[in-house]
Amino acid sequence: MGTEIKNNTTGNAVLVYDTEQSEDQLFKNLTFILKRANLDFPPTWFKAYCLVGMSRKERMQVIFQSMDRFYYEYSGIHMVVIDGIADLIAGVNDETQSVELVEELFRLAGIYKTCIVSVLHLSPSGMKLRGHLGSEIQRKAAGILSIEKEDNTNTSVVKALKVRDGSPLDVPLIQFGWNKELNRHVFLGEKSKADSEARKMEDLASTARDIFSSKQSYSYQDLIKAIMDLLYVKERMAKNYIKYMKDLNIIEKGAGTHGEFTLVQLPF
Repeated sequence: MGTEIKNNTTGNAVLVYDTEQSEDQLFKNLTFILKRANLDFPPTWFKAYCLVGMSRKERMQVIFQSMDRFYYEYSGIHMVVIDGIADLIAGVNDETQSVELVEELFRLAGIYKTCIVSVLHLSPSGMKLRGHLGSEIQRKAAGILSIEKEDNTNTSVVKALKVRDGSPLDVPLIQFGWNKELNRHVFLGEKSKADSEARKMEDLASTARDIFSSKQSYSYQDLIKAIMDLLYVKERMAKNYIKYMKDLNIIEKGAGTHGEFTLVQLPF
């Protein structure tokens, strides 16, 4: 649906863990995956587990043990998908457990030299995820994609919230929707440049409102730090956000060499 996944040419293990849906629903979802791949049966290296009936502690044990087993059985792990990462801890606002979970997933990715894709069912507010788990993921993840359903159309839009070594605002918006004839979701192309610019404006305005909600004005250095703390980005990227906000007339700088930045009264 608009993206390309590197082919598993060496037949390493592909592991899917579902913590939210029933076995019947997981089976239905995997059947759709096989149809999209033009397969009648799943490859031997493709393993899927329904973890709904287990405690949170047992779920992590299953993930540990199965990753270790299949890493050696299939000479490596191509990728891991955890659908419902929030159900591996007591709550998304538990700071200690959130930090420990993300650190553990990073450790597993390093040990088994693989990519772990996690699905977090939280509604992003602008460019920042809510909850301690969302904050820790935004701080540590190599990339974050958000899928949002549009209210006025029957389509969903994929937008980047974080990308390594780049700005998510420069990533095109990908859209997809349900095709009744094919009975599955299909790629509907990228959104127009005007839509992308409107999205950039909305996200930057939302970010600016969050930052200036607690303070009316910032020096340049303080504004850089505020953006870094809010979005968990590096200094170079924070400077880019300030430039974007100035160019779009979201913030303005006062007169003089040491003039502070303030929020422009936005019409939306």
